[in-house]
Amino acid sequence: MAQFALLLYDDPSSWTKLSPEEMQKALEKYTAWGTRAFVKAKQRLAEDPGKVLRAAGGKPRAADGPYSETKEILGGFYVIEAADYDEAVARSLDHPHLEHGTIEIRKFFGE
Repeated sequence: MAQFALLLYDDPSSWTKLSPEEMQKALEKYTAWGTRAFVKAKQRLAEDPGKVLRAAGGKPRAADGPYSETKEILGGFYVIEAADYDEAVARSLDHPHLEHGTIEIRKFFGE
């Protein structure tokens, strides 16, 4: 089986609008989804914006990021196993993150 990354993007300010009860229910859904047999790894990222490295004039430079023209940022990821993109999509259609943001599915190189 090939491995795929599910990259979870959302607007972090949307989470602050949830009540404590709504937040608890959301966390329970994420936890339950992450226990499926085809899930090989998962990790939530820190809420800070991180850093972006880019070469400018042939020299690397670090900047606050990863913001461009979007409010959505990468907030976490899962690694899943699937035979192909169709199966990876099918396995992800009921992921609870779709209630809060976007999921990008990427196949690992060489898989």
